[in-house]
Amino acid sequence: MQSVEKIIREEDQGKATVLQSKSQNSKKVFLESYGCQMNFSDSEIVASILLDQGYNTTEELTEADLILLNTCSIREKAEETIRKRLSQFSKLKKQNKKLKIGVLGCMAERIKEKLLDVMCLRLDFQEMESLLL
Repeated sequence: MQSVEKIIREEDQGKATVLQSKSQNSKKVFLESYGCQMNFSDSEIVASILLDQGYNTTEELTEADLILLNTCSIREKAEETIRKRLSQFSKLKKQNKKLKIGVLGCMAERIKEKLLDVMCLRLDFQEMESLLL
């Protein structure tokens, strides 16, 4: 059995996933990814599903109705980085009570922040859809 090499591109860490918008969509999602290339691929799948559920992607946090972090615990200091980001997001949530914040991926179980609305331990896309509707 051949193993899959997980490539970590430092320049992509924390970069928002952005897809082409649909004009009929009224909500926006900010989706940030950390970890290997597979996490970035999973984030594109999540963004595509959300696009069909009425969410356009955005690079602007302040525009978002939903903020998702796709995480990986393999990276050094990854948990510290995610916790810092969640702290920043909590300030936005205080300003916008309707804002939903979630963590996807392998760090979701350990990151049990009170401000989280969505937690998926693995990318179970059907489960995620039901949590957001």
